[in-house]
Amino acid sequence: MLTLVNDKGAVTIANDVFTWLAGDAASRCFGVKGMAGPKKENGLVQLLQKNSMTKGVKIALTENGVAIELHIIVEHGINLSAVTSSIRSEVSYRVAQSTGVAVERVEIYIDSIV
Repeated sequence: MLTLVNDKGAVTIANDVFTWLAGDAASRCFGVKGMAGPKKENGLVQLLQKNSMTKGVKIALTENGVAIELHIIVEHGINLSAVTSSIRSEVSYRVAQSTGVAVERVEIYIDSIV
């Protein structure tokens, strides 16, 4: 949890808010099929459904804001550099705009291509 304090009071933001915002923003980017999560039985990745997409997101609170780690599945034939650049921009903007907290970095792991 992160607590923001100003002269009018304090606001506490749960980590789940950051994970949901980041997962939603990333999954809406062109070329992204969805968030990736590990399968329990064999360690391979699986495409997560919309209601559990936050499992492909990890949040770490830093001195300067938040660091976000995303595990995604992308479409075959897509320009990976363009997709990751788009995701990085969209996630940073959406989280900062919605929470007022700076995004220090967005690390993207492409776990599978379908």
